[in-house]
Amino acid sequence: MKALKDITVRHFMRNTTVAAHPQTTLSEAAKLLLKHGLTGCAVVDDSGKVVGFISEQDFLKQLISAGYHGEGEATVGELMRTDPLTVSPNDNVVDLAEQMTGPKPKIYPVVEGGKLLGEIARHDLLRAFLDARGK
Repeated sequence: MKALKDITVRHFMRNTTVAAHPQTTLSEAAKLLLKHGLTGCAVVDDSGKVVGFISEQDFLKQLISAGYHGEGEATVGELMRTDPLTVSPNDNVVDLAEQMTGPKPKIYPVVEGGKLLGEIARHDLLRAFLDARGK
C-alpha cells in the first residue's frame, strides 16, 4: 500500500482524452459529456493544445437563454473558460484534493507539455484515498 504523499495524479487519472474543439456546437459538446458521464471537458485546438474548458454549468446558462430567447446555437469557443485550471500527472493527489474542497472545479484536465493526457475528477480522488487505506 502506497502512502498518500507518494500517490500522484498519474496513478488515478482517466486516460480518456474527451475533449471538444472551439468550433464544436454546444449540442454536440453536451452529447459528448453525457455519453462519457463527465461534468466538463477540456477544449483543444487543432494541435491538441488545451485552450479552454467547458462545463455543464456553462452549457445550462447558454441553453436556457437560447431556448427562452430562441437564439441560434453558440459554439464551445464562445463560452469556454480560456484560463482553465489544469494539473500535471506528477501532482500529488492530496494537494489536488485540498484544492478541490473549495469552490474549485470538480474535474481537471491533466496536461503535460501543453497536451491533454486525460482528466481527473473528485470521484477519482475518492478512489485514491480508499485504495491507499486498503478499503
